[in-house]
Amino acid sequence: MDSKKAWFVWGVGVAAYLVAITQRTSFGVAGLEATERFNATASALSAFTVVQLLVYAGLQIPVGVLVDRLGPRFMIATGAALMCLGQLQLAAATSVPGGLVGRVLVGSGDAMTFIAVIRLIPAWFPAKRVPVLTQLTGQLGQLGQLISIIPFAFVLHTFGWSAAFLSTAALGLLAFVLAATLVRNEPDGTRHDERAAGLKDTAADLAKAWRQPGTQLGMWSHFTVQFSGTVFILTWGYPFLRSGQGLDSGTATALMSLFVLVGLVCGPLLGGWVGRHPLRRSTMVLLISAATAVAWAATLLYPGPAPLWLLVVLVLTLALGGPASMIGFDFARTYNPSHRLGTATGIVNVGGFCAALVTMYLVGLVLDLLYNGGFSTELYALDSFRIALSVQFLILAIGAVAMLMSRRVVRRRMAENGVLVPPLRQALADDWRRRRSGRR
Repeated sequence: MDSKKAWFVWGVGVAAYLVAITQRTSFGVAGLEATERFNATASALSAFTVVQLLVYAGLQIPVGVLVDRLGPRFMIATGAALMCLGQLQLAAATSVPGGLVGRVLVGSGDAMTFIAVIRLIPAWFPAKRVPVLTQLTGQLGQLGQLISIIPFAFVLHTFGWSAAFLSTAALGLLAFVLAATLVRNEPDGTRHDERAAGLKDTAADLAKAWRQPGTQLGMWSHFTVQFSGTVFILTWGYPFLRSGQGLDSGTATALMSLFVLVGLVCGPLLGGWVGRHPLRRSTMVLLISAATAVAWAATLLYPGPAPLWLLVVLVLTLALGGPASMIGFDFARTYNPSHRLGTATGIVNVGGFCAALVTMYLVGLVLDLLYNGGFSTELYALDSFRIALSVQFLILAIGAVAMLMSRRVVRRRMAENGVLVPPLRQALADDWRRRRSGRR
C-alpha cells in the first residue's frame, strides 16, 4: 500500500472524476443558450439538471452495491462510456425531450464515478491517509468545473452548441480508455473476504449500512452542507449573477472560478482538521451550514444588487460546502466494514444531491410562478430571485435538525462503548498544547 503504483491508480481515478465533473457542470454555463435552443421556460431549464441529479441520486445506492460486487475499475469505465454517449446525444438534440435523454445518460455515468474512485482509496492507502485523500479526490475533481467555465464556455460561444458538447464527449471517451486500461481495484496479492454475492446478501448489507447511525449521520451531513453550492454552480448561480445581480460575463465567470479554487485550497486543510479532530466532524458541518445561511441572508436582503465584496463572501462560503460534504463519506468509512463501504458511501451521497435537485426544481418553479403571476416583467429579475432562492433556508433547517437527531444516536452508542466526546473548548486546548509541545 501507499506505493508509486497506488498514487498512479488513484491519479487515473481522479482524472476520470474530473472528467465526470466537467460533464456534470457543462450544462450550468449553457443555461442561457439552452433557453434559446430549446425555447425553454425556467422550470424546463431547471428540469435538465433536476432530471440529471434525480438519476444520479437514484442510482447511488445501486451503484454502491455494484462497486462492492464488481469493483471500481468496471464502474469507472462504464460511467465514462455512458457520459460520452450522453454528451453526443445532447450535441445533436434540438428539443427538450431529446436534451433530457442526454442528461439522463450523463447522470447515469456520473453516478458511477465518484463512489468508485472513493472506494479505491482504502484499498490502496493506509487509514491515516484516507481523510486527506478523500478531500483531495473531491476537490481535484472539481477542477472539471473550470473546464466547463473556461474552455467549454469559450467553445460554446465561439463555435456553437454542438461543437461544445462534442468536445466533452471526447473527454468521456478519453476517460473510458484510461480507466479500462490503467485502473486496478486493489494491489496484487490482496486477500479477499469470501462472501456470497447473492440478492439476499446484498439486501442484508444494504439494510445493515442504512441502520448504522453513523451512515445516517453521514447522509444528513452531506444533505445539509452540499446542496447550496451544487445549486449555485450547476444551475442558478450564473443566471443569478448575470441577470439578477447585473454582472458582466467576465466577472460572473471569475466568481464561478473562485468557487472551484477555494474548494481546492480548503479541502486538504479541512481533511487535516478532520484527521486531528475526528470527534468534531459534525460540529464543522453544522458551522459551515450556519455560515451558508448567514451569507445567503445577507445577499438576498441587501437593498438592490449586492456589492461585489458581498458576492465574493457568498461564493467563498458556498465553496466550503464541497469540502465539508466529504466529511459525510468519512462517517461512512468509520462506521462500516470495508466489504460494504461502497454501499454506505452510496447512501451518504444520496443526501446532498436529493436536497440539490429538490431545491433546483423549487427555485425554477417559484421563478415561473412569479413571472406568470405578473410579479415581475422579467423572468430572472433580482426580486424574483430573492424569493425563489429563499427556499434554501427550509432545506438547510430540515438537514440541520435531522443531523442533530442522528448525531445524538451516534454519540449515545459511542458512550455505551466508553467513548465520550469532550467539550469543544477542551478539544481545541488539547490540540493547541500538542502543537506547542511539538514545536519545542
